[in-house]
Amino acid sequence: MRVVNQETLEMWADELALFYNNQVGPFFKRVEGQKRGLAYVKGLLSETKRKNGWQLAETSGDQTPDGMQRVLSGSQWDADGVRDAVRSWVKDTYGHRDGVLIIDETGFIKKGTRSAGVQRQYSGTAGRIENSQVGVFLAYSYKADYTLIDRELYLPKDWASDQIRRKAAYIPETVSFATKGELAMHMVKRTLAAKMPFGWVSADSIYGLVKV
Repeated sequence: MRVVNQETLEMWADELALFYNNQVGPFFKRVEGQKRGLAYVKGLLSETKRKNGWQLAETSGDQTPDGMQRVLSGSQWDADGVRDAVRSWVKDTYGHRDGVLIIDETGFIKKGTRSAGVQRQYSGTAGRIENSQVGVFLAYSYKADYTLIDRELYLPKDWASDQIRRKAAYIPETVSFATKGELAMHMVKRTLAAKMPFGWVSADSIYGLVKV
């Protein structure tokens, strides 16, 4: 196990803040949301075992989870703009013609029924059918460097056709049903349009019929 001293940790924290403020911060409408967003990211990277609103709030020194929850539900920020800015930074910093795009999905276990796209479905996280959301993700890797550069939420057919549930979950009208393979294709096409260099695409067997 690698041992990191305090000086290195402080340097990493400064670099994270610099990256966040330059690449992510401009996509928040208000400074308060921008600051909360950085605290939220730091919480996700911390050793806190459970990454819910209460624990992340406690990690940042807040008395209640309200501020952290507003980052996701109330703050006005451009999620797609952040995605594009991060991808552009990865392209300029690590992009290489031998880079690899990695497509995979993961499940987020849920107890309720209101979260967008939640239903009983197979979750790779649990290794079985569970009440969950499923996201399809695109990562970029070159040599020892790797990071996420895109994401899509899988919206099951039942959800896509249920206008009441869609409205309650704030799902845009422009979002329609798409298979996981089609979601992967959308992300790869965005990556191509952004002129991200890569030589290979890697994916789980369920994406084997996707043609790039």
